[in-house]
Amino acid sequence: MGMLLATVLLAAGLVLLIKGADIFVDGAARIARGMQIPPMAIGLTVVAFGTSVPELFVNIAAAVSADTGIALGNVVGSNSANILLVLGIAALIRPLSLPRATVWRGIPFCLLAAVVMWIMAADEPIDGAFFACISRSDGLLLLGYFAVFLAYAASFAAPLDGLPRIVPALPGTVGSVALKMAAGFCGLLFGGRMIVEGGAGLATLMGVPQRVVGLTVVAVGTSLPELATSILAARRGEVELALGNVVGSNIFNIFFILGVSAVIRPLPFNPAAHVDMSVMTAATVLLFVFMFTGRQRVMHRWEGALALLMYAGYLTYLIVSAG
Repeated sequence: MGMLLATVLLAAGLVLLIKGADIFVDGAARIARGMQIPPMAIGLTVVAFGTSVPELFVNIAAAVSADTGIALGNVVGSNSANILLVLGIAALIRPLSLPRATVWRGIPFCLLAAVVMWIMAADEPIDGAFFACISRSDGLLLLGYFAVFLAYAASFAAPLDGLPRIVPALPGTVGSVALKMAAGFCGLLFGGRMIVEGGAGLATLMGVPQRVVGLTVVAVGTSLPELATSILAARRGEVELALGNVVGSNIFNIFFILGVSAVIRPLPFNPAAHVDMSVMTAATVLLFVFMFTGRQRVMHRWEGALALLMYAGYLTYLIVSAG
């Protein structure tokens, strides 16, 4: 792939991605308002899955081609970017305020996913094994966690017992909303894929190692749907959708995408990646702390700026260590 082609793929993918996110978020918000489903539940499931499709396709391709460094780096790097980069920018646009119940429901599950992944990758210190590996049995267990998460998300998306089931008409026909979300989904899928291919091509031409490619170019590229979706949601005041999208995407990335990847091919774990997993876990803990700062459950603009500074420091570390 030449430099010009890679640059064109990046630019075209970005345009397609932003437009797809705009259409998809609008459709998700219409469903949430029309069917009285909490926006947080929509973000945790439908939107999170749609914006995680690029990670899924990249990881399946990486697992099939035995590029396991890309597969693991994509998940870990995307989760760190989702919290520090995506939510950092979204909080700068509009402080992210959420009810206490929302914080307790979504973020702890996100932290659980990070801890479970770390335990599965700690074969050497825990079991005394010669090498660490996320095996096929680990992948099946991750998919089991994913099924529990879906049931959990559905439990608080349902209306409360004893209350009348009032479903106002959607602002537009069901068919038109479904078509709009399908069009946005395609934009997210193909736009994200084009950005990853273009970015990976540029990285290869510049001689960047595979681990750094997975944690930076591929991870940030596949996080662009979350970035576009959360920015647009924050601008429209759909703060629950903005946070739910990121939290849900991080859970999807570990439980579903990493689970599918490990089932396809066991993923050897490089001990050097413990630093990257420490950053991912610390970012999740930091998000929990941010949401409990002060009397309200708010991620303030200064906290968003701090998250961005932390992410810039992490990228600097990756670049320096790769050199």
